[in-house]
Amino acid sequence: MAIPGCAQPCLWHSTLKLLLLIVALTTGLPCRHLRSHNPGETFQLLKDMAPSTTEPCNLQNPPFFNASLLPNNLSPHQAAATALRILQHLFQTLSSNSARQHWPSHAHNLLLNKLDHHIHYLNQCLPNNALLVKGPRNTINKYFSAIHAFLQAQNHSVCAWDHVRLEARVCFQHVDKLIRRMKHQAALDPTKPTESKHPSPASTSSHGLSGDSRSPDWDHLVPMS
Repeated sequence: MAIPGCAQPCLWHSTLKLLLLIVALTTGLPCRHLRSHNPGETFQLLKDMAPSTTEPCNLQNPPFFNASLLPNNLSPHQAAATALRILQHLFQTLSSNSARQHWPSHAHNLLLNKLDHHIHYLNQCLPNNALLVKGPRNTINKYFSAIHAFLQAQNHSVCAWDHVRLEARVCFQHVDKLIRRMKHQAALDPTKPTESKHPSPASTSSHGLSGDSRSPDWDHLVPMS
């Protein structure tokens, strides 16, 4: 039996609920259901890339990733965009010709393949108009600029690249935290707006970094040499 005076309002409310459900499915689920892969493999590859020599290194002011400079209140898409930018910078750095000269080719190529898969799946999660707020973007850019300046100052030495190898591990750990946070927040409220009031564009291309994968479960870490 039809409810008097409710036909149009009820139809409107049903349509609105359906639209909200569609939004939740199209914006929340891709991020919440990113495929994961074996965490031990990535860290084992980094360990396999350690230099065979044990000569002491005397590095001057090596850069360190300071995760405390990144905000803890990033929205799901902001967290995904931040993770993507870190991975893009990592891929760009680790795929350089200098890196290939210092690391075993097999382990190095496998690591780059894993990075490529991470980036691919994060790109699937993010919408085409994904935005990254200025603060995290500048923090990440500044860190990797310091990495490149450090490598150049050290003449891309074995010691310098080994420091970068260890820093890559830290970056992967922080990416994992960002993706976990993203999936948790998206699961709590997939329809919540995810963009900042004052965002700056972030690249959504596979490995591109404009102007300036999956969620790995990395609780059980492989010791690094």
